[in-house]
Amino acid sequence: MRYIDFFMEHYGWQGAALAVVIIVLFAVQTYYYAFVYARIPKYRNDRRKRRTDNDEPEISVIVPLFSENAEFLETGLLKLLAQEYGAFEIVVVYVGLDTDFYEDLTQMRLYYPNLHTTKIEAKPHFPISPKMAINIGIKAAHYEHIILTTPDSSPRTDRWLTLMARGFTRGEIVLGYCGYERKPGLANYIMRTERFMTSVEWIASAVHRRPYRGCRNNVGFTKGLYFGVNGFGHLNMNVGEDDLFIQQIATRDNVSVVLSPRAAVVEKCWGGWKWWIDKQRFCGATRQFYPQGIRSFLRLEHGSRLLFFAATVTAMAVMPPEYKIAAAAIMLARYAIVARNVKRTADRLGERGIVARYPLYDVAGPFISIFIDMLLMRKYPSAWR
Repeated sequence: MRYIDFFMEHYGWQGAALAVVIIVLFAVQTYYYAFVYARIPKYRNDRRKRRTDNDEPEISVIVPLFSENAEFLETGLLKLLAQEYGAFEIVVVYVGLDTDFYEDLTQMRLYYPNLHTTKIEAKPHFPISPKMAINIGIKAAHYEHIILTTPDSSPRTDRWLTLMARGFTRGEIVLGYCGYERKPGLANYIMRTERFMTSVEWIASAVHRRPYRGCRNNVGFTKGLYFGVNGFGHLNMNVGEDDLFIQQIATRDNVSVVLSPRAAVVEKCWGGWKWWIDKQRFCGATRQFYPQGIRSFLRLEHGSRLLFFAATVTAMAVMPPEYKIAAAAIMLARYAIVARNVKRTADRLGERGIVARYPLYDVAGPFISIFIDMLLMRKYPSAWR
């Protein structure tokens, strides 16, 4: 009581309330970075119970292709076919009308017998959604274990498929990481870091046996699970195969998370801010269907971070010198915790160039989140059928 009376006498109830706010928000931030996100560097998939002794299950990789993508034909597809793995096939589902392009695609089967192709004619009055294309690919696949990826994603190494396939020995759903390609400039750094931290959120939840999403560029599941729920839901949307579908089929014990730089893929950045914002609106259209607990989990970290910065800056602006020093010390202590765990997580996922400029994203992140939430209040037509 003596210390409380001393504190109240020197700083008043306003100073006491501000101190309580700073300490509580610091505790929330510490919980996220030192406990929730810190699960990722410590995670070991081999601690999960094995579901099969077959370390090399047969794999079908499904790639929906919605354009005459020569770069995919010349480089991306070859990287998939060059994976060092035994029994696997690549199933490319081409949606389009260019017969010459499709002929070039099918000609590659002469050199790669594990390449299989199928074509869906694009019709303006009946647009084909990614879910429909993937469904055709799954039905055409010869193997039980399915991995989804996209034409604009490339495996980091030729061990990608081996590690992802091994994930099926521990679960019927396999989640892998996908980052954005690294380019010069601030916009690319923000896009890469936002993708990284968004992934940290769902990966941390998944390793804690509370999965709610994966990444459409690097996710797998079994045919049995897929057909057991009659395929994808929310067929009125062009998105949802990596989050709403995962929420539909995932349990505490059937998800295997593969965390290794060699098991990651890299997605190509096709533009700058406008391209990225459109992608955020497109992929974020499913958030309205997330359970309330997940949405609260996602918002609490950003909200507490923003309020923590506001409270500590206020303290350093208006309070006495010793109070300012204490507030600055708490801010530095938080950042030490954040930087340490962000670096450990980035190393685990194979991301480079994240930590050095992280203070910039640390401050901008909550505002970016609010901006995206405001954009998602309006319906994005491309996400709907």
